[in-house]
Amino acid sequence: MKIVGRKREKDILMQCLKSKRPEFAVVYGRRRVGKTYLIREYFNKQFSFYSTGLTDEKTKGQLRAFNESLLLYGSTDKEVPKDWFDAFSRLRVLLCSEKVYREPIGGKRVIFLDELPWMDTARSDFKSALDYFWNSWASAQEDIVLIVCGSATSWIINNLLTSRKGFHNRVTRRIQLLPFSLSECEELFELNDVVMTKNQMIESYMVFGGIPLYMNLFDSRLSLMQNINELCFKEYGELHNEYDNLFYSLFDKPEKHMAIIETLSKKKEGLTRTDLSKEKKIGGGSVLTKNLRELEECGFIRKFNNFTKETDALYQLIDPFTLFSIRFIKNKKFDSWNEYINSPGYNSWRGNSFEIVCLNHVEKIKACLGISGIETNVFAWRSNKVENGAQIDLIIDRKDGVIDLCEMKYTNEEYAIDSDEHAKISNRLEVFRKESGTNKAIHIIMIAGSGFKANKYSGVVQNVIVGEELF
Repeated sequence: MKIVGRKREKDILMQCLKSKRPEFAVVYGRRRVGKTYLIREYFNKQFSFYSTGLTDEKTKGQLRAFNESLLLYGSTDKEVPKDWFDAFSRLRVLLCSEKVYREPIGGKRVIFLDELPWMDTARSDFKSALDYFWNSWASAQEDIVLIVCGSATSWIINNLLTSRKGFHNRVTRRIQLLPFSLSECEELFELNDVVMTKNQMIESYMVFGGIPLYMNLFDSRLSLMQNINELCFKEYGELHNEYDNLFYSLFDKPEKHMAIIETLSKKKEGLTRTDLSKEKKIGGGSVLTKNLRELEECGFIRKFNNFTKETDALYQLIDPFTLFSIRFIKNKKFDSWNEYINSPGYNSWRGNSFEIVCLNHVEKIKACLGISGIETNVFAWRSNKVENGAQIDLIIDRKDGVIDLCEMKYTNEEYAIDSDEHAKISNRLEVFRKESGTNKAIHIIMIAGSGFKANKYSGVVQNVIVGEELF
């Protein structure tokens, strides 16, 4: 099978194979983003050893499954390991055998442990045994590549990536697998014979957010609207209950994570940590810090520094599918997507969701502006004013003496600035210039999803990017 996109990730895996040292690679990311698929297809399903954890299974069942994998790869001891230390001891024996499979590029022995967090059941010795396996033996083998992954991101972050105990500084490579970009979505649709215009692909991204598995569920015989209805609004739809399943698969106790997401979904401009901590369902302290970090690592939210207040960072929801699910499935008013079209809630959501699309394609925006090689910082900004204040969701502060203020619009037809919008843009520009005190040139960038129509008011804009250019 063809691997769509993932150029950076494939390069990291190749570096593991070419490396002169043992490699411990962690692949993590949200449910359905394609972690297992990437590793299996990259290595053509050929490993020195492969095993996967089982959902909702106790230690005895996990060890039984691990033993089946040992037998499949050549172990001669048929008895189920008595504990994880025994299991990893037998894996070591297997990997030292002359018949063990070696990857042809560098002769590496590649071990792939999928859904690793599920192996770590309550009161098991899994983490200690894995730690001992790596530290006492594998880390001294120059030809070992250990790849682990799992959708339970909180476990991955807390036990492998930020742990100060056994695994601290043991991980040599980390691959955070993010949703597809628009161009990768286009490639996948073409591969699956799904025919859509670029505008429709943008709209699909506004709903499904570039998650590969969601797009693989599309029926090529149906329109985008029909696919949304079938997948999300029908009781039997494969994504009808995905919102809850998503968070319960990622986090052990997701209620506070979901409360953060649902609170942010009501404030497209974002909220500060202080704002969030005032919500009873969210709370504060170290738990909030941990939950925000985990949501950020999963790509659900983004932390933006306020341009004029370094200590007043904003958290914004940047995952289209969760926003769509909260607005239209979790709080369902109608039984089909077409009933929502052109309703006030629909138009509000569409503007918000297109802004999220843009926030997920900042590098493409920079390329369109011809500033990919220029050092930049990205901010959001909220005015200090209560009256006649302003909000800008995307600011690109450039080292070449320019600040780009991005306006993002998604309409049915080509967008044209009218007198009211001209006044709003002028006010935002004036307030920003005054409050920021910047001496840089300020450019207004119009990102218009359905195209842009010039008129007598369009002189306020220095650069225009249309939807097709985001691919």
